Amino acid sequence: MPAKKKVKAYAQAGVDIDLGDRVKGDLKESLLGASRPEVMGSVGGFGGLFDLSKSKYKEPVLVSSIDGVGTKLKLAFDSGQHKSVGMDIVNHCIDDISVIGAEPLFFLDYLGLGKLEPKVFKQLISGMKEACSAANCALIGGETAQMPGFYQPGEYDIAGVVIGIAEKKKMLSGQTIKPGDVVIGLPSNGLHTNGYTLARKVIFETAKMKGTDKVPGSRQSVFKALQAPHTNYAPLIQALLKKFNTGRSSKFRKSNSIFGIAHITGGGFTGNIPRILPKKVDVEIDASTWKPLPIFDLIQKSGVIDFDEMYEVFNMGIGMTLVASAEDADAILKFCHAKGTKAVAIGQASKGEGNVTLKR
Repeated sequence: MPAKKKVKAYAQAGVDIDLGDRVKGDLKESLLGASRPEVMGSVGGFGGLFDLSKSKYKEPVLVSSIDGVGTKLKLAFDSGQHKSVGMDIVNHCIDDISVIGAEPLFFLDYLGLGKLEPKVFKQLISGMKEACSAANCALIGGETAQMPGFYQPGEYDIAGVVIGIAEKKKMLSGQTIKPGDVVIGLPSNGLHTNGYTLARKVIFETAKMKGTDKVPGSRQSVFKALQAPHTNYAPLIQALLKKFNTGRSSKFRKSNSIFGIAHITGGGFTGNIPRILPKKVDVEIDASTWKPLPIFDLIQKSGVIDFDEMYEVFNMGIGMTLVASAEDADAILKFCHAKGTKAVAIGQASKGEGNVTLKR
C-alpha cells in the first residue's frame, strides 16, 4: 500500500504553494494572445520586461494608471461569475490613460485572496487576457497573494496598473477647448465600476430584488446588468485620433478636431469633465439627448434618488466624452457609428468658469 502523501505545514496553515504553481503553470501558453513584439522574456519572472527601444514615438512619454474594481466585486462573489472582473480591472485602467491619447503597452495585476480557487483564478485571467488582447496591450505579469484569515471565505481583492505611451506633442490636455465646441458621448455597457455601494443597497435591500430577477424594461437579469464589463474605448479612441488629429501639436487647434476627452467614472459628468476644461469655458450636458439604460431607471426609482445625484454618481449610459470642433462633429459621429459605437452629441461648450451643468 503506497505511503500517504504528507501535507506540507504551509498548506495546513492555509497557503498551498504547490496548488499555486499548478494553477499558474500554463499561464505562459494561455497569455500568448495578450502580448506585443516589445515584450521580452515570459510571464513568471521576477520582473516584466518591455523593450521601449522599438518605440515609433519621437518624444515618448510614459503614462500610467492604477485602479481597483471597488464593491462591484461583491456581485462576483454572489453570482459566481468572475470573468467580467478581469475585464473591468483592465479596461478601467486603459480608459483612464486613453483620455490623454496614450496607447496602452502593458498591464500588471495584483490578486489577494484567502484561498486560491482554480476556477475563480482562471475566470479572472481569462477576462484580463481578453481585455488586454482587444486593446493590443500585453499582460506582462502580476502577483497572486494567498493570505488566509485576511479575507472572508470566497472573497478576494484585485488591483491593476497599466503603462502606456504617448507622443509628447500630441497629448490631449483640453486646453484648446473653446466656446462652440461639441461634446460627444460614447455609450457605456452599464455602471462600469462606479456607484456599486449605492446600487447594491437600493436593489438588494430597498427593492429586495434577487440577482436572478429581470430588470424592468430589459431581458437582462439584475446580475447580468450589474456585471456588464467596463467598456474598452482604447481602440476607438486611437482610431479617432489618427483620423481627426493630424496636426503637429495638440497645443494648437490647426488640423486637429478632438481637443479633450473625459472618462465618466466616479463623480459623473460634473466631476470629470471639468478636469479637462480651460478656466474660461463651461459645458452644458443635455441629458435628453440619450436614453439611460434600464438598470439606471431601476436604481433611480427604487431608491427615490434625485436627478442631480444620479448624474453625479453614475455614468447614466455615457462612459466617455469627447470635446470636438462643431465643424467636424458630424464626421466624428459617423466614424463612430461605422465602428459600431452609437455615439451621440450630448452637449456644448460656452463661455464660463470651467463648470459643467446638466440640462434635463
